[in-house]
Amino acid sequence: MEVDQAVFFAVSARGWQFLAGPVTMLLIAVYFTPELQGYYYTFWSLLALQLFFDLAFGVVVLNVASHEWAKLRLDERGAIAGDPASLSRLVSLGRLIFRWYAAASGLFMVGVGAGGILFFRQQPDQAVDWTQPWLWLVVVSGLLLWSSPFLAILEGCNQMATVNRFRVVQAVTGNLVVWVCIPLGANLWTTVAAAGVRLFWELFLVCVRYRRFFRPFWSRPAGPLMDWRGEIWPMQWRLAVHGVVGYFSGFLFTPVMCHYHGLAVAGQMGMTWQVLTALQAAALAWVQTRSPRFGMLIAQREFGELDRIFTRLSAISVAVLAAGGTAFWCVDYLLHVFVPRLAERLLPPLPTALFVVAVVLYQLPQCQTFYIRAHKRDPLLLVSIVSSTAIGLLVWLLGSSRLGPLGAAGGYLAVVAVFTVPSWTIIWSRCRSAWH
Repeated sequence: MEVDQAVFFAVSARGWQFLAGPVTMLLIAVYFTPELQGYYYTFWSLLALQLFFDLAFGVVVLNVASHEWAKLRLDERGAIAGDPASLSRLVSLGRLIFRWYAAASGLFMVGVGAGGILFFRQQPDQAVDWTQPWLWLVVVSGLLLWSSPFLAILEGCNQMATVNRFRVVQAVTGNLVVWVCIPLGANLWTTVAAAGVRLFWELFLVCVRYRRFFRPFWSRPAGPLMDWRGEIWPMQWRLAVHGVVGYFSGFLFTPVMCHYHGLAVAGQMGMTWQVLTALQAAALAWVQTRSPRFGMLIAQREFGELDRIFTRLSAISVAVLAAGGTAFWCVDYLLHVFVPRLAERLLPPLPTALFVVAVVLYQLPQCQTFYIRAHKRDPLLLVSIVSSTAIGLLVWLLGSSRLGPLGAAGGYLAVVAVFTVPSWTIIWSRCRSAWH
């Protein structure tokens, strides 16, 4: 099953979330009104607007750092050792992205905070106290955005196992905090508490666990520098566009349901989509955690081993997601038959089935994307723009109609099946032949 420590901890974190999810869903169904549930999930969907400020720089950093790490290692004290030139280039990369994310996090707090206020003030139900929780959640999320490049550097330097082990701790403690806050009547402040737990562990990882690793980054590098214009920008601007348009293909569902069909339907959409994306992320861990390994194999020109690992991992990833998605649909169907009170908090079985099929089909292009980007190239820009724009338009047009979630699910599946999977596969096959 190709399970190493990085995969084990990544799947454990997602697996815990999947096991803990029903507990959280039950608590929300018992203690939250349908309107409050709608606010809860719409909060998280609007926070995904950080894609407009992150601009996918972290993905670039991971792939570029992995090529430098091929000549570096951690010594017994946890400090970086190896080729001085590679270390200097790695440090210059880190210092660049630390400054970038400091500015991006400030813009995020102002822009998304104000945008969320304007959006929620249009809702007819103003009995819910959402203003203060929303503003504090944006502040904590902005700090999380600022800390994200530190984790991207660690992941690119093949520290996936340790980073994912901390994510297991994040997931467990975060759920425990949520389970305490909801019964105590914290309502939307629960989101702030959950984000605060995540921030605490990320700061601990950077400032305590890897303090010696990051020590060189606080001084100017003495050797060669990373050429931002020549080595980073050509890939980064493409990924930035990917990230911006990606919001419309992955996070538009809940806000559209909230605006056109009310908070209750938005809550159903949000809860269903959260489960599916958690399953997708868990299955993708087999490929995602090997991204640094892909980069190192490419730098060493071991293309046969790269293809062997990728093919096996992709097959496992798709199979795991298919099994998990089928199991979730069965649970959704049984709840609608036997426990309708709880089933009201999820989408009906038909739109859920369409979303499951679409998510499983979309997993293959997701895997192919990691393979392509490990080469520090990205020829997927045009098809990504077309795919995400088409999904966003159909979700908006069909989701805003009387079809609601069923229309959004059908539109999403149509684009993925007819355009996204075939176009991604053709590009992946051509790039693999040309580059190797």
